[in-house]
Amino acid sequence: MSVQNRFDHRKYVAFPPVGLKDRTWPDQLITKAPRWCSVDLRDGNQALIEPMSVSQKKQMFDLLLEIGFKEIEVGFPSASQPDFDFVRYLVEENRIPDDVTVQVLTQARPELIARTYESLKGVKRAIVHVYNSTSVVQRQKVFKTSKQGIIDIAVAGARDVMKYAEMYPETDWTFQYSPESFTGTEIDYAVEVCNAVIDVWKPTPSKKCIINLPATVEMSTPNVFADQVEYFCRHVDNRDSVVVSLHTHNDRGCAVAAAELAVMAGADRVEGTLLGNGERTGNMDIITMAMNLYSQGIDPTLDFSDMDKICSVSKACTQIDVHPRQPYAGDLVFTAFSGSHQDAIKKCLDMYEEGTTWEIAYLPIDPRDLGRTYQDVIRVNSQSGKGGVAYVLQSKFGFNLPRWLQIEFSRVVQKEAEVTGQEISPDKIWTLFQSTFLSEQQAVKLDTFTFEKNGERERFNATLSCLGEKMPISGEGDGVMDAFVEAIKKATHIDFEIMEYGEHALSQGADADAVTYIQLKSGIQRYTGVAISRDIVSSSLNALLRAAGQLIQEAKQSAAA
Repeated sequence: MSVQNRFDHRKYVAFPPVGLKDRTWPDQLITKAPRWCSVDLRDGNQALIEPMSVSQKKQMFDLLLEIGFKEIEVGFPSASQPDFDFVRYLVEENRIPDDVTVQVLTQARPELIARTYESLKGVKRAIVHVYNSTSVVQRQKVFKTSKQGIIDIAVAGARDVMKYAEMYPETDWTFQYSPESFTGTEIDYAVEVCNAVIDVWKPTPSKKCIINLPATVEMSTPNVFADQVEYFCRHVDNRDSVVVSLHTHNDRGCAVAAAELAVMAGADRVEGTLLGNGERTGNMDIITMAMNLYSQGIDPTLDFSDMDKICSVSKACTQIDVHPRQPYAGDLVFTAFSGSHQDAIKKCLDMYEEGTTWEIAYLPIDPRDLGRTYQDVIRVNSQSGKGGVAYVLQSKFGFNLPRWLQIEFSRVVQKEAEVTGQEISPDKIWTLFQSTFLSEQQAVKLDTFTFEKNGERERFNATLSCLGEKMPISGEGDGVMDAFVEAIKKATHIDFEIMEYGEHALSQGADADAVTYIQLKSGIQRYTGVAISRDIVSSSLNALLRAAGQLIQEAKQSAAA
């Protein structure tokens, strides 16, 4: 086959549907969290280039306890000495809380099952998870075994699990069976194998067993997997004595969706890893699924309120970075660069009242719930608009820019972003704002001023420093600002008017600074002034003078030319 023809879809066939015409799962709602089981220390660990050290395993185990997991698969002790030693450490050092059950994995082989129980000697409670492969491709091409041969392996393993459990009666044992590669197994045959195992264990409603249905390789769309699970739940024996569990992988990028639909289809329990770590494209991401439930008002029974710590510990233990767009956990998932998004977020946040239902555009959950802050929400680059720039100035520096000034200043920030090609940090935005509107280098400054009542009008007298020269001015008006405007007009013979005006305190309290924003218009040109002072009168006069100073300087330069 030539190189140019290697990309050939004809070598693949469509996954067959289950044919479940009376499926009920599409009409179901998830109203409570499933039982969770973390497999970070087993499935997640064996997928690492460098498996975790004992120290890293201890750190990860403590994190899983802190999050609130009650079932944790801690290793494959019969296949790995480090796993065996870690299980012994947990037992001998009494590291397993009374309300937590550890789980261990073993193949359905007698010598491995014996070694597994040896690792758990003295544990108060544990799940022994036994498996064997059942799929068509495994039977025909790997093991070259008949259907009955596979059932015989599963039944023998189930009996050995029971036999060795009886040797350790001090422990409360739960048995779990997985038909590995469930998704690639004929559904009727998968039920037959599992029923044979159940017949050995004879679970009861008060002493249930776990049947785990692994999508060892994700082979179909999530709806087909949901059909498989619903069919299984209908046909498995002793359903009221069986916990149906899921273990989805992410080969098609749909592990979370498959698990969610399968819970709707009747599954009770979900295995997965933090951040989806696992072989190939990974396991089901428990953080994503749990937070999806959280966003629907459902208690996930797990605590992800310190997401930064979770990501930090996970990275330290797995040596895998967290993608910045990883759902809920990534650094950029609650960040908006788009101008229209930023504007919508700012408007919604301005209206939000604590304790009310969370309804914020583009933010499915409150970032603070995960230990993030609103300052992390909006960031600015060349694609950003006035809303993002305004939000940064308001949230970080206390400046509530009026709309006209948002538009004007956003152009300054966008130009800087286009020149540098980089994100503009909040501190850089503040530096640009200062250099644009609050520079000490002013053409015209107010040296001294007085104002007094003259009947119903105000008289304003002042001395300006105008391009190095002293300029006395005087004028009358209906208020101080009006009088100041008239004084400048009379002294400079330049006509202008105030088009926009805004003011506010920069903080709370009687001694808070005041900021004033002013826009003047002369002819077709507009001039902006911003000033900060301890009182509103001074800030208003200085803002007016900053705007007027630009106009006066232009007029003198034109006259000199």
